[in-house]
Amino acid sequence: PTIPEAVFFLYQMAFAIITFAIILGATAERMRIGASMVFGAIWLVLVYAPVAHWVWHPNGWLATMGHMDFAGGTVVHIQAGAAGLAAAIAVGPRQGFGKQPMVPHNLSLTVLGAGLLWAGWFGFNAGSSYEASARAAGALLATQLAAGAGALCWGVVEMFRRQQMSVLGMATGAIAGLIAVTPASGYVGVGGALSIGAIAGVVCFAVVTTFKHFTRIDDSLDVFALHGVGGVVGTVLTPIFALKAIAPVTADIATNALGAAAVMAYTGLMTWGILKALDFIAGLRVNARDEHVGLDLSQHGESLAS
Repeated sequence: PTIPEAVFFLYQMAFAIITFAIILGATAERMRIGASMVFGAIWLVLVYAPVAHWVWHPNGWLATMGHMDFAGGTVVHIQAGAAGLAAAIAVGPRQGFGKQPMVPHNLSLTVLGAGLLWAGWFGFNAGSSYEASARAAGALLATQLAAGAGALCWGVVEMFRRQQMSVLGMATGAIAGLIAVTPASGYVGVGGALSIGAIAGVVCFAVVTTFKHFTRIDDSLDVFALHGVGGVVGTVLTPIFALKAIAPVTADIATNALGAAAVMAYTGLMTWGILKALDFIAGLRVNARDEHVGLDLSQHGESLAS
């Protein structure tokens, strides 16, 4: 009732778009553009929309249980993480994965992208109150605090682990904090936001730095280790740190954990099935030569000069 329906539609579509964009990070450098477009159309209808209804529509089965997800920790990040993991398995690893280093191509663009995400996150989290209010301002503050705590704690753990505190690592830690506070941003105060961001920074660091080594799954941009794990951390911690003074606390740990598990299972299985069907019908991967050349040139005929 606080905004026009057209604005609500466009705002919700932005959530859907960013969720699918995150998934594509798991299959970077090996999936055909045509297959990606068809996959996106099918996935948004058969996977994203049902889960968004479960969590955010008043009649959704998770909503009626009291599942708490203020701005997309379950709907966006757990879904993206589970779908990214399924996509990485279905498409297979990049050439040379595990045999040659695959470091970020351009640190400047990486940091710029992290900054744009950080700023854009304010719109998603504070905007999920659908009004200019004290709760929206609180969600914005929680978002900033969790991002800072995530960056700092990632950097500290990295210092203990490698005796270095990298810009890339702290940018990733900030994203981990942003992901984890997303479901909680409209429910927690300063202490809760700092705690969630700090915990996410440490947990996501541990998973990001070990997941590929132990599983041999080529999740190119660590979508599962960052978004999936960070989303679960934030979803489970939301009822713990939620304050009744800010908004009703409608869930406990078990309720939110059940929702996280249900969404992860449904999304993972459905994504894997859709991709396997597309692979059988038309194929998912570019050929070896195009993968070697790079998708910028082979799929789009253009490249950003480094």
